[in-house]
Amino acid sequence: MLGRVQNQSLSPVFVGRDAESGVLAAALGEVSTPAADGPRALVLAGEAGVGKTRLVEEFGREARRAGALVAVGGCVELGGDGLPFAPFATALRTLRAARPEEFARAGAGMGADLARLLPETAGPHAGTADAPGPSGVPHSAEDSARLFGHVTRLLEELSAARPLVLVLEDLHWADASTRHLYAHLLRTLRAGRLLLLATYRSDDLHRRHPLRPLLAELDRLRAVRRIDLARLGHADVRRQLAGILGAEPEAALVDEIYARSEGNAFFVEELAVSLRAGHRPGLSENLRELLLVRVEALPPDAGRVLRLVAEGGSAVEHPLLAAVSGMPEEALLDALRAATGAHLLSPTPEGDGYRFRHSLVREAVGEDLLPGERSALNRRYAETVEAAPHLVRAEERDARLAGYWYAAREPAKALPAALRAAASARDRHAYAEQLHHLDRALELREQVPEPAPGTPAPLDLLAEAATAGRMSGEARRAYTLVGRALRLLEQEPDPLRTAWFLTRRSRLATALGRGDGGAELRRAEELVRGLPPSDVHAEVLAHLAGWEMVNKPGPDSLVSAERAVAYARMVGAVDTELSAHVTRGVLRVAAGDIDGGLAELYETRERALALAPPDHLARAVANLPSVLEGIGRSADAARVAAEGAGICARHGLVGSAAFTWSNAAESLLSLGRHTDAEEALRRADQPGAGADVRAFTALTRGGLALRTGDTAAAREAYDTLRALAGPDGHAPQRRLPLLALGIGLATEARDVAAGRALLDEALSKPFSPNVHRYAWPLLVAAARLEATTRGLPAADAGREAVLDRIRAAARPVPTPVPVWHGYAELLRAELLRARGAATVADWEGTYEALRDLDRPHETLYVALRLAETLLAAGERERAAHVLAPVRETAGRFGYAPLAREAAELARRGRLLPAAEPPARSALAPAETLGLTARESEVLRLVAAGHSNRRIAETLYISPKTASVHVSRIIAKLGVTGRGEAAAVAHRLRLFPEREEV
Repeated sequence: MLGRVQNQSLSPVFVGRDAESGVLAAALGEVSTPAADGPRALVLAGEAGVGKTRLVEEFGREARRAGALVAVGGCVELGGDGLPFAPFATALRTLRAARPEEFARAGAGMGADLARLLPETAGPHAGTADAPGPSGVPHSAEDSARLFGHVTRLLEELSAARPLVLVLEDLHWADASTRHLYAHLLRTLRAGRLLLLATYRSDDLHRRHPLRPLLAELDRLRAVRRIDLARLGHADVRRQLAGILGAEPEAALVDEIYARSEGNAFFVEELAVSLRAGHRPGLSENLRELLLVRVEALPPDAGRVLRLVAEGGSAVEHPLLAAVSGMPEEALLDALRAATGAHLLSPTPEGDGYRFRHSLVREAVGEDLLPGERSALNRRYAETVEAAPHLVRAEERDARLAGYWYAAREPAKALPAALRAAASARDRHAYAEQLHHLDRALELREQVPEPAPGTPAPLDLLAEAATAGRMSGEARRAYTLVGRALRLLEQEPDPLRTAWFLTRRSRLATALGRGDGGAELRRAEELVRGLPPSDVHAEVLAHLAGWEMVNKPGPDSLVSAERAVAYARMVGAVDTELSAHVTRGVLRVAAGDIDGGLAELYETRERALALAPPDHLARAVANLPSVLEGIGRSADAARVAAEGAGICARHGLVGSAAFTWSNAAESLLSLGRHTDAEEALRRADQPGAGADVRAFTALTRGGLALRTGDTAAAREAYDTLRALAGPDGHAPQRRLPLLALGIGLATEARDVAAGRALLDEALSKPFSPNVHRYAWPLLVAAARLEATTRGLPAADAGREAVLDRIRAAARPVPTPVPVWHGYAELLRAELLRARGAATVADWEGTYEALRDLDRPHETLYVALRLAETLLAAGERERAAHVLAPVRETAGRFGYAPLAREAAELARRGRLLPAAEPPARSALAPAETLGLTARESEVLRLVAAGHSNRRIAETLYISPKTASVHVSRIIAKLGVTGRGEAAAVAHRLRLFPEREEV
């Protein structure tokens, strides 16, 4: 290695970047204050040579002077292939070297996952071992999520006490795994004094460049700011030339160089150096030739070294370069001194190798190589690394060997290298890179007629590649690979292999909107029918049961789930069995076996939690709160969802945590806990989240917006749902809530035609069994539209037929639990209101059905309708008493439309709150504060001074349940403790007629 060689710019002055430097400094200042409200992110864009690296270097120096820790990682280009996680590995090594004790503390418990980025953290021998990660271990998308979650927490911990600047250079070369991790950080980083700075070459982004979708996503993130680095102006070019030349340049020279460089800082430097060396190129000479003139002016050995470095990758380690060159040490050092002295090469940031000072020079040198020369150089690299693997870092070795042998045009050697690189990428959860290497292996497999023993067959490669495609989000590519495999299987039939590929095509077809995937699963089931039990057989049945649970829930789907459990248990397929248990538990609850189904779901969650890795934990955790919400246990659902999200986060299952938070938000909305619901939505609904998460959060956000009167936000959520549904949005749990939200919007707009069209869409096919959870809200929304628009000329025509359709559709829908019985009563009352026939008794009965169900919005709505009906019946005093708490409580919950309608009803009816409740009041006094009947009972005992244990004994409930009720009462009353709650009860004389118990 050369000693004391610094990576310096040719220009001693830094010009033309005051504004951009100010933006960077301001961002650093924001994260440096103790009161910083979270990390910041900046993206620096500019064409090649415009000065991105120089700006980052200058900013890095200023940041270090200010006390910040700066870590830089560059994306690595290797024959057009990026190395997985390369910039993060480099940056994390810098942090580990700079703060070893802090790094060890922050990374505690991350073990093997962190070793996938930094093999040396796995133990003293990891640096010379093969790529980390056990072969043969099942991999899933959650593995990547767990790794990403660990990196997020690691950076938050390392930046907790002092500012940290993490720089990722050259994102245009980033591999897919690096892009995914970078996007994940931008979406999930919440704590720490961290500034994330990335750069990319804007002129490299062709129309289909893989970075473009990520940049489009970043534009939607408010926490990310993009800086577009423009070329230098004429005055800045003059200042730059003066610094390089050491004297004020002539005006004509400035004009000429400005015209030729067009303000590109790198070209200004190259032209100035050429001038200083005695060359004065004419205006017709292109810049590539100018760069090569400087290369050709070097001694022959230096030119040879430059050609070697150009083919070695973005950077080449000194020991590797020495071995490949075969040059005597002194000759090599002389050549390197000449290349670095000419500012063509510079040391790598780690100080262990060399890279071109600018990629444009590397491109010029590489393009000047002859085809045979390029192959020969890559062959020498490959042979050298195979003979001395220690010359390359373990995590890079397989990918670089694969690239070298491929560029050397040696298919027989490139094929096993590509397979090793694919396995290494899989073990690091770099599934996009695994897919890339498998694609290359498939290409090479056709060029090698007699591969080495043990080489996977084409079908095996296609299976692995399809799985990698699905894991990496390349669903279209995976779908194509599966289709290719199925065509091969038509020539050489194999029922089990065909069934396996069909289950994959089912999932991919659904994801891509190419049908609902049911046909593929039914065909797969036919293929395995009659065959001996096998893992594939069990998997097909489990997939089919899961599909039926979503698309056609009912008795048949429960039978499928039973068979899936039995087959999985028979063949010992634990993962498949757990998945089938989740499906069966959900379907048992839907079929009415609530206790049995819930017990199965809880037990499955515990079993999944005990496994390592907990592959099906996410599904068990997400489905349990959803089932609880579906049976009206919203408080339990919200609690279990929050617990589940925490479990997922602890296991690094960040995607599943987001999904579970979306479940929590739904239940919190049902409970009227809007602030908590919004916080859950914030945790779940982040740009880049999965389509399911975005759909569920959009639905909850739309429902919240309708209830609080933000029609524009509700419309936006509805449009988002429509876009996400696509052609595959036929599952009842997606389709019916979407249409119910649309009908609610039509009701607000009094757009009867639009609402009826949505109802037609909903009733275009009969309701499947066990979809009552989605059917009742939709039917209530449709009846409410008809009732609300009664009297409008455009609405009267056809109303009776619509009401008859609603009633007929509701007839077979079951009411297995109280919440849906309450909805059935609400539907009956709304249908009567639509005909102008609803009576006080109808609304009182509906209120009684809903009052104890922890559904404040529905309860207040029914109370409003009751007051309206009482007023129409001439019972003004009772109407006033019912209406007054509706106005107050609706306002407190944020139900602005209900509060406005109540106020308008009071104004029209000239109603004043009653001084004393009439004997037949529908609302008990405590319920005016939003308390349920059970909470009223608990508050009565709290006011009497009873402990939670005595309350539990009196009401025959558990002490834990009593504690939950007390907590809810305290929250609803807006007090700080049970003493204040008791004081409120006494002051308002909520229980004056009752004796203390």
